[in-house]
Amino acid sequence: MKIIIIGDGKVGYALAENLSKEGNDVTIIDKDPEPLKKASEYLDVMCIKGNGVSTRVLMEAGVKDADLLIAATTSDEMNMVCCLTARKLGAAHTIARIRDPEYASELAVLKRELGLDMVINPELECANEIGRVLSHPTAVEVEPFAKGRVELVEIKVTANMPVAGMKLKDVSSGICPTILIGAVQRNGEVIIPNGESMIEENDMIYVIGRPADVHYFCSRVVPDSNRVRNVMIVGGGRIAYYLAKYLEEADIRAKIIEIDRERCYELSELLPGTLIINGDGSEETVLESENLKDMDAFVAVTGRDEENLLTALYAKQSGVKRVVAKINRITYASLIRDMGIDCVVSPKQITANGIIRYVRGLKNAMGNPVETLYRIIDGKAEALEFIAGQSTKFLNIPLRNLKLKKGILVAAIVRRNEIIIPHGRDVIKPGDSVIIIVKDNRFSDFNDIVEPGGIPDEL
Repeated sequence: MKIIIIGDGKVGYALAENLSKEGNDVTIIDKDPEPLKKASEYLDVMCIKGNGVSTRVLMEAGVKDADLLIAATTSDEMNMVCCLTARKLGAAHTIARIRDPEYASELAVLKRELGLDMVINPELECANEIGRVLSHPTAVEVEPFAKGRVELVEIKVTANMPVAGMKLKDVSSGICPTILIGAVQRNGEVIIPNGESMIEENDMIYVIGRPADVHYFCSRVVPDSNRVRNVMIVGGGRIAYYLAKYLEEADIRAKIIEIDRERCYELSELLPGTLIINGDGSEETVLESENLKDMDAFVAVTGRDEENLLTALYAKQSGVKRVVAKINRITYASLIRDMGIDCVVSPKQITANGIIRYVRGLKNAMGNPVETLYRIIDGKAEALEFIAGQSTKFLNIPLRNLKLKKGILVAAIVRRNEIIIPHGRDVIKPGDSVIIIVKDNRFSDFNDIVEPGGIPDEL
C-alpha cells in the first residue's frame, strides 16, 4: 500500500517504522529537516520537506495514488485540514490524530464532515490501557477483544503463586478450565505453549478468556491481591485527565500532582471528583506529604521518561503495590519491567498498533481482515482477532484436522454470547470471532494461518 504520513514526531516516526516493516510504500512529510534526516537514515521510507497542508507538497508525495494518508502533526486543526485536502486531491483513506479533549464529544461529526476513516488519540488510548490495568490488580497489561467480551491479560509469575512449577494442563484442570495461557515470555524468548509446558518463576504469562473468568483466575493465583481504591498520578497532561475521568467512572479515588499552577486550576474545573495538588511530583517530600505509602497504585505520566522512571521506582520502593510508568522509548520496556515497575505504557506504540490493524484490514477488505491487533511481548508476538466469513476456507473443520503454520495458537472462539476455549474437536463457523496468538509471522488475512495444503479435502 502507498501510505503518506504528515508529521515526523514520535508518533509519526513509530508509524513509519512499523508500516515500512509491513512492506508498505511509506512517504513522510515534515517541515523540520532534522527528524527527516533521521528517518531517511534508519528507515526504508521516502522523505519530503514541506508543509503537509500544501497542495503542491501533497501532489509531490503522490497523494492522488495514495491508499492512506495519516496526519500526525502536533496540531489537531492542521491534521483535520491535511486530511480534508488529501481527500479532495484523491487519497482513498485518511486518518487524523485529534488529541484535544474539547473535540472528544464531536468526533462522530468530525469524521463524517471531514471524510475521516479513523481518528487516533494516543493519550486517550494510553489512559484507557492504564485504567484497565488498574482494574486488574494482578495484571501488567489488559487488552480487550470481541468488543470487551474477551480479555488478554499479562501476568508476571512470582514464587508464591500456585501456578509456578505447574504444567499448563494442570492449570486448566486444577485452577480454571475456562481460561487459556496463550503465550509465555521467558528470559526474553517467546514460547507458544502446549499442555506439557511448565510455568516457571519470573515468566510473563498471557491469559485469555472471559473477563469474569480471567478475574477469577487472577484471584486464585494471587489470593492476597486487593482492589485498587486510591491512585496517585504524577503529571497533569492529557493522559492524566483522561485517566482521572476513567477512574472517576470506576469509583476509584485519584489525586493528580502537577507542577504548573495554571494547569492545576484547569484540571480542578474539569475534574471535580479528583483531588488536584500543585507541586513537583519528582520531589520525595511532596510524595511523602501526599501519603504515597498509603496509595494502592501510582502512575507516572509526565512528559519526561527519566522522571517517570525515577518516581515510579521510588513509589515501588515505598511499598506501593501497583506502579505504572509512561515511556516513549519502548525499546527499554523489558529492562524497566525487570527493575520492578509493574506496567510500562507507550502512547506511540499503542497508536502504531491501532494503525497497523487498520492497514492490514484495508489490504484485504474483501477477505477476512484483522479486527483487533495487539503487539505483545515487546513486539515479538501478536494477538489478533479475525471474523470468519464465507471466504474462510476451513469452516466447520475440526481444528485437529487443520495444519496450522508454526508458532500459531487458536486461543478463543467467540460465537454470539458463547466464549469457547478451543480443543481439537472444536470448529470455526461463519460469523465467529477467532482470536489467535502468533509468533514470528505477520497476517492480514485469516486464511493465511493454515499451511498450504493444510486443509483436508475430505473428513
